[in-house]
Amino acid sequence: MELSNIEPQIIWKNFSKLNAVPRPSKKEGKIIAFIKEFGENLGLETTVDEVGNVIIKKPATPGMENRKSIVMQSHLDMVCQKNNDVNFDFETQGIQMEVDGDWVKAKGTTLGADNGLGVATIMSILESTDIPHPDLEALFTIDEETGMTGALGLKPGQLTGQILLNLDTEEDDEIDIGCAGGIDVTVSQNYATEASNGQIVRIEVKGLQGGHSGMDIHKGFGNANIIMGRILYKALENQNVQLISIDGGSLRNAIPRESVALISVRNAGEFIENVTNGIKKEILEEFASVEAHLQINIENATSAEKALSVDDSKKIILVLKSLHNGVYRMSPDVQDLVESSNNVARVELKEGGLKILNLSRSSVDSSKDSVAEQLKSVSELAGMNVEFSGSYPGWKPKPGSEIVQVLEKIYTEKFSEKPHVVACHAGLECGIIGANYPEMEMVSYGPTIRGAHSPDEKANISSTQKFWSFTKDILANIPLK
Repeated sequence: MELSNIEPQIIWKNFSKLNAVPRPSKKEGKIIAFIKEFGENLGLETTVDEVGNVIIKKPATPGMENRKSIVMQSHLDMVCQKNNDVNFDFETQGIQMEVDGDWVKAKGTTLGADNGLGVATIMSILESTDIPHPDLEALFTIDEETGMTGALGLKPGQLTGQILLNLDTEEDDEIDIGCAGGIDVTVSQNYATEASNGQIVRIEVKGLQGGHSGMDIHKGFGNANIIMGRILYKALENQNVQLISIDGGSLRNAIPRESVALISVRNAGEFIENVTNGIKKEILEEFASVEAHLQINIENATSAEKALSVDDSKKIILVLKSLHNGVYRMSPDVQDLVESSNNVARVELKEGGLKILNLSRSSVDSSKDSVAEQLKSVSELAGMNVEFSGSYPGWKPKPGSEIVQVLEKIYTEKFSEKPHVVACHAGLECGIIGANYPEMEMVSYGPTIRGAHSPDEKANISSTQKFWSFTKDILANIPLK
C-alpha cells in the first residue's frame, strides 16, 4: 500500500511532505522555513519568534466564536538515529518510509512520527475548510528533543489561547495531564596518554533495541554503556587495563544501543576467554527475554594509538560501574509512574578526552536534584568535572480541569471505554509553557507510536485514524468562554 492511499489521507499527505524536509534538533532552519511558507500560503497570520518557534493563527469557524480559544502544539525537530549499516544523512535527506501491515516505518532510521504526526495533524486542521474549531493558534516549537529551547524561549504574551492541546503522547488510549522535568548532567575530564604496554582488544556491544530514555526507562532494556562498564569492570579482576577509546550511545534522550571500546591488557587471550565464558555469558542470559538480538563481540585488534594509564583507566571504569542508570524512584502517589530516573546516554573517550552525557528526569524537582547529585558525587570522587545544564520543570497534574473532563467524556462515549488519565515520564513541553502561561489549561494526547528515538520507530495506521477522529470531536466540543 502506498502512503498516499492510507486514511486519513490528509494527515499522511502532510506527514510525507514534512518528512521530505530534514529536521534534526538544533538544525531546524529548513523545517522552520517550510512551516512558515505553509502558513503564509494559506493566507494565515504567520510569525517566527526570535528562537525559531512558528506561530500560525486561524480564526474560529462560523458558530464557534463563543468557544474558548485554543493552542494546538507540537515540536518540529526529530531524534536522528540510524542503524550502523545504513548510509543516511539526516541533514540533507528526507526520511524514506514504507508501509508494513498496520504500521508505517522508516528504512533503517527513526521515522519522525515523534512528533511529526502531531505537526501533520495541526497542518491538516489549518488547511481544512470543513472542520469546526474555535480561535486557533498553532504553535510549532523547535529543539524539543535536545534542550527544550523552543519552549524555554517562548515569551509571555505571544499566545492568547486559553487551552493548550499538546499532540505528543504515544499511546492512543492515554490522556496525559503531567510529565517529568529533566536536567543534563555532563561528566568530563582530560587525561595524559602513554604508550600501551599490552595487547590490544576490541569490545563491541550491539543489537540492543534502545528506545525513549523516559517512556521506556522502566522496561528493563539493555544500555550499551552500562553493559560495557560491566565488562570492563570484570577485566580489572585479573588484568591491568589501559583504556584507549570508548564510543557508546549518541543522544541523551535515547537508550544506548551500541558501544565499542579499545583496551590494552597484559594477556589478550586470557582476557577474551575469561569474558567469553564469564560475564558475556551472564549478560546474554540476563537479557535473553528482552534483548533477543544483543551481541557482545570480543577480539584481538591492532592499534598504534596511545592509551591512558592503568590508574586513570581504573577510575573511569569504576565510575562507569557506579553511575546510576534506569529507574531511581517510583512515584508513591501515582500508580506505576516512574518518578525519577537517569539515562547514561553517551560515553566518549578519545585521545585522552572523556565525556559522559546523562539525562536525569523526575516529576519532583527535589528527586531530580537527588539523582543529579548522586552522579556528581560519584564522578567527583574520581576527580572528574561535572556540569549541570538544560534544567526544565515538570508539569504538575490537574486531573479535575475542564478540558481533561471534556476529553474523558468524548473518549468514553466515542470508543465505549474509559481512557487512561496519566502522568508520563517523558519531557513534554507543557510544564515549560505553563511556567509563562499559568492560567492556560493543558492536556496531551496522540496516536500510538512504538520504538520512538530508535530506528525501530513505527506509527500505527488504525490508531492514527482513531486519533484524527478524536481530535475533530475535541475541537467541536471546546467549552464555552
